[in-house]
Amino acid sequence: FQPGAIVLQCGADSIAGDRLGPFNLTLKGHAACVDYVKSKNVPTLVLGGGGYTIRNVARLWCYETSVLVEKDIPNEIPFNDYYEYYAPDFELHLKSEDKENQNSPESLEAIKIELLQQLQNLQGAPSVQMQEMPPPYEVIENTQEEDNPDKRLKSKTRNGDGDRRAHDAELYDQVD
Repeated sequence: FQPGAIVLQCGADSIAGDRLGPFNLTLKGHAACVDYVKSKNVPTLVLGGGGYTIRNVARLWCYETSVLVEKDIPNEIPFNDYYEYYAPDFELHLKSEDKENQNSPESLEAIKIELLQQLQNLQGAPSVQMQEMPPPYEVIENTQEEDNPDKRLKSKTRNGDGDRRAHDAELYDQVD
């Protein structure tokens, strides 16, 4: 499978310190996923996403943007109008919380097997057909000769006569 484009939604609710997200990812861990997708050299649209601790959402989007444009940025947050929100350390990178990993190797393997079985049973969407792109269309030059650029050329109509008929509900200047 080789997609023509990727839409990558980067939700921030999986990073450490999020109010509702149960995960504990660092910014670098989250951005490593973005960098991996970028390494595939497929046109990618990167979108921001959820997160319930706004200062950490801003941190994540800032860092992931720097990864996407391949520009190193300092860990110290520069002074700005919202500087106090980043107290007490005023640093870009978060420290992951000391949490016990409750995922046993057996449970992860069972999830992986179940997921692979479900993926194997998927069929393509019935309304999405896979086919090669048609060649670029050919531009056909207008063959009607007309010297007056202000006069509209006749176009094809359903019955083929090229005459435009006025509808009763439309107002047209009468031409006698």
